Amino acid sequence: VQLQASGGGLVQVGDSLRLSCAASGRTFSSYAMGWFRQAPGKEREFVAAISRSGDGTYTADSVKGRFTISKDNVKNTVSLQMNSLKPEDTAVYYCAADDRVTVKSDWHYWGQGTLVTVSS
Repeated sequence: VQLQASGGGLVQVGDSLRLSCAASGRTFSSYAMGWFRQAPGKEREFVAAISRSGDGTYTADSVKGRFTISKDNVKNTVSLQMNSLKPEDTAVYYCAADDRVTVKSDWHYWGQGTLVTVSS
């Protein structure tokens, strides 16, 4: 499966941003989808994930209550709605696909990343 992430940009503290990841290739509904991020000088970290059916969602404590992941198995997209953004949310955000959800970064497929910068 090929993944194309988009929607990053420069925003102010407290703003909202919506990231999207378009998938092509094998049946999208057969994949769990995830979002990870990597800040400069830091390791890639789990942000959120959603099950193949979209019924189960998982969110890192650092973004819980602010970020929401959703999956559209008709449009073959996964989105990350990010609200109340903080400077520490600044990172390159990557979407990922696999046949199972894990908070580890060993997902099978990765998108190219989209940069989110939160300015104070």
